[in-house]
Amino acid sequence: MTAVHIRQAWPDDAPAVAGVHVRSCRVAFAGLVPQHYLDTMDPSREASEWRAHIAESRWPSSGVPVAETEAGIVGFTGFDPAPDTPGTAEIGMLYAMPEVWGTGIGKQLMPATSRAFGQADYRQAALWVLADNERARRFYEAAG
Repeated sequence: MTAVHIRQAWPDDAPAVAGVHVRSCRVAFAGLVPQHYLDTMDPSREASEWRAHIAESRWPSSGVPVAETEAGIVGFTGFDPAPDTPGTAEIGMLYAMPEVWGTGIGKQLMPATSRAFGQADYRQAALWVLADNERARRFYEAAG
């Protein structure tokens, strides 16, 4: 397996994060969400939103850890304080390029994200996943 470096995202990473997000969503959600939604996703449009989100993150209470290889950013997770649940972090997303699915990238992102939770004194974490997204459900269930 290729060496992976997990680090906090910086605003200049926004185009790469947007690219991973769009590519992953188009493959992972095909048949699960309306195709016209997936077709209208555009990394160049999303990059400015990602830049703002990353810049506004307050590590370690919120953030976007990225997985980087010699090929660049190949995965990321995003988390924030859970609304209406003090002491709880909410994992809003975990995406990786389909080409690296099954290589352990996600398994490396989860503990890095959990370490940030500990630094921010979160006592627990929560996430939402589409009921029909069996691949994601298996991953999250295996991760505990």
